Amino acid sequence: MANLFLDVLFHYRTRGCYHLHEFVLMPDHFHLLISLEPGMSVERAVQFLKGGFSFRAGKELGLKGELWQRGFTDHFVKDSHDFQNHATYIRDNPVEGGLVARAEEYPYSSACHTFDLDAPPPHLRG
Repeated sequence: MANLFLDVLFHYRTRGCYHLHEFVLMPDHFHLLISLEPGMSVERAVQFLKGGFSFRAGKELGLKGELWQRGFTDHFVKDSHDFQNHATYIRDNPVEGGLVARAEEYPYSSACHTFDLDAPPPHLRG
């Protein structure tokens, strides 16, 4: 399931729905640090991701019923310091959750350095 989620995450990035800066997929939730393309809302981007995963999980894994909790929480990144704080929080989430000793060890996260990510937007580079 984790690999399917990652496939969906990168599929919508490739389609140009968002720029992906950081992510982590935890056992019961996920965090993303994204910037949106013009005309794309955060609600629509999350709908693509959750809906795309649910559709494929049903088709490919035979999963039925509700897979996601309704809604989500978002935060507008104010400046480069805020961007870095959120990036660090996302990378450290598996460590804080007791899943690994070091963030780089967690395979379902941008911290493991095996994923091609987008640079921060110019106005958020520190």
